[in-house]
Amino acid sequence: MAEADKSDSEKLEKGVGLAMQLFAGLEGSSPPMPSELQRHTFEHLFGDVWQGDELELQERSLITCTVLVALARESEQVLHFRAARNLGIEREKLEAMITHVAHYAGWPVAVSAARTLDAVWAEMDAAEST
Repeated sequence: MAEADKSDSEKLEKGVGLAMQLFAGLEGSSPPMPSELQRHTFEHLFGDVWQGDELELQERSLITCTVLVALARESEQVLHFRAARNLGIEREKLEAMITHVAHYAGWPVAVSAARTLDAVWAEMDAAEST
């Protein structure tokens, strides 16, 4: 196997492993994605970008959630609020982030994100109690 191929397959393996950790509880419910985009997502985004030593995993998660709130990306907020909780980020920290973002990105995105966060937490609480 060529060195580049080995590196790519290692990144893919690491990326899939990290995604499984982040999105635990969502197995089998990933949105449809073209195969090339899926490969880039697991190999590059989660297998490379999310693997750096400069930031802790929780910091990367909180940054990702912040950007998704500011951009009003509700579908992705559902995934990444779940990931944040799976990493041990407390709801209060996410709520504080949403309040902070409200002052820079606007109240509508913050209110929408707060609703999304509440729905994710309620769903995860319900799943844990069964």
